[in-house]
Amino acid sequence: MDLRKLRYFSVLAEEKHFGRAARRLSLSQPPLSLAIRQLEEEIGAKLFERNSRNVSLTAAGVALQREATLLLRRVDETRGLVKAIAEGQRGQLRLAFGGSMLYRGLPRIVERFRAAAPSTELRLRELNSAEQVEALHRDEIDLGFIHGRATPAGLEGFRYHSEPFVACVPAGHPCAKAKTLQLARLCDEDFVLFAQAASPDYYQSIIATCLSAGFTPKVRHEVRHWTSVVAFVANGMGVALAPRSLRTSHIKDVAFVPIRQPGVVSETWCVWKADNQGAALNRLIDAARQQSVAMTGTRSH
Repeated sequence: MDLRKLRYFSVLAEEKHFGRAARRLSLSQPPLSLAIRQLEEEIGAKLFERNSRNVSLTAAGVALQREATLLLRRVDETRGLVKAIAEGQRGQLRLAFGGSMLYRGLPRIVERFRAAAPSTELRLRELNSAEQVEALHRDEIDLGFIHGRATPAGLEGFRYHSEPFVACVPAGHPCAKAKTLQLARLCDEDFVLFAQAASPDYYQSIIATCLSAGFTPKVRHEVRHWTSVVAFVANGMGVALAPRSLRTSHIKDVAFVPIRQPGVVSETWCVWKADNQGAALNRLIDAARQQSVAMTGTRSH
């Protein structure tokens, strides 16, 4: 498949307008139209529905857009890798993480790894847990930090960190200054939850914890990042259950209060593909294990 035509397609799929896409590509419209027609002929499928003003993706176009994004990213990464090797670096590793890892030792892991492997480039990408598992299986990343209860099938890993959830409430909430609280006191509140699509395990665990406290939470908002959960609470849009480590997020106007009943536990797993081993990756895994021990005082397993 011609990468030039694939890039043209990707830009047009984003812009959904030949004129805007052509300007972005520094082309006139006729060469762009010709390249798209040729791509459709090569693939054997219609990629766009066209009208006098805009274009829209067909089902085949939607499928190709996803794959084109992955292919073009991989091409760019390969180009960067070759360039890095030519400049004297010995390789590249790709690490993925969820946003809460910033409060769970990720900067220290990066620091440890760079000290141990200064000639290896480390690239970081923020992805949710489901995206990381898929990316590992597709060889798009080398190491991930996911939320769950065990290592997913086909991957190897260890439990990096475990911590309790606490109640996250606005600073002016009646429970904000309590040392602990019964979760049932929040039964009439609106809840902000980590999106079910992004982390089904977290979502179901929080619902189950509330049910065990005697109520069904009124889920009003679902967001895709833990910092967004805390920010929603800070702006008075509800309450939440959040991992204890988010107390160090330094977001103002919120309070984190321990809950009395045994509740949901947040577990972070460091995972990698079983057949993806090498000296550089082993150093990165070692850096993660060292940071896990530094935070918990016990060996990871």
